[in-house]
Amino acid sequence: MLFAHLNYPSIRASAEEVVLVLPLGAIEQHGPHLAVVTDTDIVTHLAVTSEAALPDRVMLCPTFPFGASHHHLSFGGTISINPALYTQVIVDVVDSLLENGFRRIVLLNGHGGNITPVKQALAVLSAGSPQANAANIALVTYWELAGKPFAGEAPMESPALSHACEYETSMMLHLFPEKVWMENAVRAKRPASNGYIPWEDDEPYRGVTLFKQTAFVSSNGSSGEPQKATAEKGAHLVAKATEALVTFLEAFAGWEIGGGF
Repeated sequence: MLFAHLNYPSIRASAEEVVLVLPLGAIEQHGPHLAVVTDTDIVTHLAVTSEAALPDRVMLCPTFPFGASHHHLSFGGTISINPALYTQVIVDVVDSLLENGFRRIVLLNGHGGNITPVKQALAVLSAGSPQANAANIALVTYWELAGKPFAGEAPMESPALSHACEYETSMMLHLFPEKVWMENAVRAKRPASNGYIPWEDDEPYRGVTLFKQTAFVSSNGSSGEPQKATAEKGAHLVAKATEALVTFLEAFAGWEIGGGF
């Protein structure tokens, strides 16, 4: 079911029974080799494919295309909502969905910069909204959900998905090759490893976080090893991400709502 194609009586009649999926994307620079719509394109494809697999159980909202991307602004090609405002936007959107009667809501994320403000939005909702506490509202970031295929498992040659990397570039080569310029795909220069901060994929996360603008950690706005991308790798990743998402949505549809003792 597509939210935007229904009238309001149909939406209200289905709201309590379906999983509402809201994809969250971004419009931001993706190095010199990928279109700025990359995050939005990938997450939208995964959402549309998953809805098609579960048409009676999933209601799909239009993708929200703008993300928290201030760290990319210096490169140009980026439209961003600052993190504090993005948190409030998510709170307001989820409040609207709750008012419509939805009780199973999945915020399907396709951009790393959205993760922290969306988690904050869920905390705000939990602290102040009885409706939110009477619903199941999940943030789902597709590459984290899919796990090992996005964390160095063959056929991938770099250790994890990052930004405009081997993984994203491969998926775009598979899905939207007209939006990829492989002649511009090169490994960016980046800071030397310091043993604690994973600027990209050079150190495991050790509980230390340091926020920097992308221009500080990448000479051209990309990350990882985009030059190693292939359409075949992308097909593999898209299939794994879709499988993981459909499996999750089927499970989520059956989770108990509310609870308490």
